Amino acid sequence: MPVEIERKFLVEGDAWRNGVRRHELFRQGYLAGSESCSVRVRVGGERAWVGIKGRVLGASRPEYEYEIPLHEANEILDTLCVHGRIEKRRHWVPYADHEWEVDEFLGRNAGLLVAELELEDESETFVPPPWLGHEVTADERYYNSSLAQRPWSEWPDASRGAR
Repeated sequence: MPVEIERKFLVEGDAWRNGVRRHELFRQGYLAGSESCSVRVRVGGERAWVGIKGRVLGASRPEYEYEIPLHEANEILDTLCVHGRIEKRRHWVPYADHEWEVDEFLGRNAGLLVAELELEDESETFVPPPWLGHEVTADERYYNSSLAQRPWSEWPDASRGAR
């Protein structure tokens, strides 16, 4: 079973922008969601994927992802994604032997910045960049599937946490 091991953190300030290696706009939508998994379609640049991701709280989750034709993904996003959509600009930021993915959310999630780090093992250590904020790995509200259904802009200010 393919497993993604990922930790998520809020981002503080703009210092991370100085280290951006590249960035790409992503658009994704959700076809189905349950207590056990979410099914999404994602478009990034000229490529597209369908993904099935386990909905287990924590850093390790099962994830299956398959490339699909771009025109079909756009049709699906435009007509079938009833469980919400998100747009984000993903920035790849190398720091201390790891490459961070900083997601700058757009649209109804504008203002939210989340840094993700994929690891080989849950016990793998890393040097946190100075712009790294509060860890939200186990906070389901920050899952993309949750943000598609309940955008960050709709959260009460008190529940948004540090930004």
